Amino acid sequence: MSRDTQTGRGVSASASSDTLEELPADLSSLDLADPQTFLRYDQGELWRRLRAENPVFWNAPRDGRPGFWALTRYDDIMHVYRDSSTFISARGNVLAALLHGGDSAEGKMLAVTDGSRHRELRKVFVKAFSPRTISTVAEKVQENTESLVRSAVEVGSCDFAQDIAEKIPMRTICDLLGVPEPDQGELLILTKKALSAEDDQITEFDSILARNEILVYFSSLLEEFRKNPRGGVIGTFADAQASGTALSNEEIVLNCYSLIIGGDETSRLSMISSIPALVEHPAQWAALSSGSIGSQTATEEILRWTTPAMHFGRTTLKDTNVSGHAINQGDVVTLWNISANRDEAVFASPDVLNLSRSPNRHLTFGYGPHFCLGAELGRIEIRAMLDALCRFAADITLTDTPKRVRSNFLSGISSLPVKFTPRR
Repeated sequence: MSRDTQTGRGVSASASSDTLEELPADLSSLDLADPQTFLRYDQGELWRRLRAENPVFWNAPRDGRPGFWALTRYDDIMHVYRDSSTFISARGNVLAALLHGGDSAEGKMLAVTDGSRHRELRKVFVKAFSPRTISTVAEKVQENTESLVRSAVEVGSCDFAQDIAEKIPMRTICDLLGVPEPDQGELLILTKKALSAEDDQITEFDSILARNEILVYFSSLLEEFRKNPRGGVIGTFADAQASGTALSNEEIVLNCYSLIIGGDETSRLSMISSIPALVEHPAQWAALSSGSIGSQTATEEILRWTTPAMHFGRTTLKDTNVSGHAINQGDVVTLWNISANRDEAVFASPDVLNLSRSPNRHLTFGYGPHFCLGAELGRIEIRAMLDALCRFAADITLTDTPKRVRSNFLSGISSLPVKFTPRR
């Protein structure tokens, strides 16, 4: 892989070093709830300093928002993941909900449900994501990905984010749910607006409206499924019972919403960010494309390296402590997986892309009762993309500076123009 030959300088997924600000000497002024923080500073340096100087960081209240704890060391984060009786998800699992009084889907959507109800709902999801279903989906993913990559390489150039990566996970999760193909493009637009990560012009009102439109869409789709039953996860939900009771329409719609959001973002953003990573580590690309490193191992390192969902959040149910810091009942605690995945105490040379890294105990999909149910599907999608690149592309060049998403939750790229050299 090669760098930008038009400008004569390397193109990185990060902002140019001359546009980044120097971190303040006193880190207490940082605001991890402000999306601009992650564009203003070098993230590698940001997380290194927090791990070293203030690993249990108190993010002070600002602009009417409450304060919250931010954990950046792997071991501290694992401690919270393991203690699901003290640190709960029901009141929200991301800052956007936690700092605004909780999540309205509490007790209904799997991601924000705890205890016995969570276990019952998870059984429904496990049935919907059975090995047989995933195996069938994997074949479609491979065919779809090979077609997209082959066509793009033959043309010679594309926007990798918009022309390839966007079309793989959204089509996969929509096919699983039973969403008709003509509706999938509009759903992708709505999911981007719902997370307000790719367009500075999108307001909070726009995001709320998009979330409501997704919910209305799935309400209509569920009604149609009940009239004309057919395959798909939404059909499984419609027939399912938890604790001997059928799922309510609201529970089904909210969990479809959760799947469409979660099923798209992680693998899509990992795919996109993998390209600059491989460009910046040409020896790793050479080893992968020659077959000396397998795509399965490489996929785990891509997931560690990119960590598209930067944090997950919890609410403290009772007074406790983390590494000697008193955490009070009701406090919000955020777990910055993006920092844990670069923790020097766990990963050797964490800032070096090593596609043969093993073991690779990354936390990209979380850990514990709320470990991502779609993890295997995400791995299948990323691996299919890497396999297709190795098969069809001899070289990839970035032809413009990647455009980063603006978010306090997602880390990644929204636009990535590339040029391909076909493999003979």
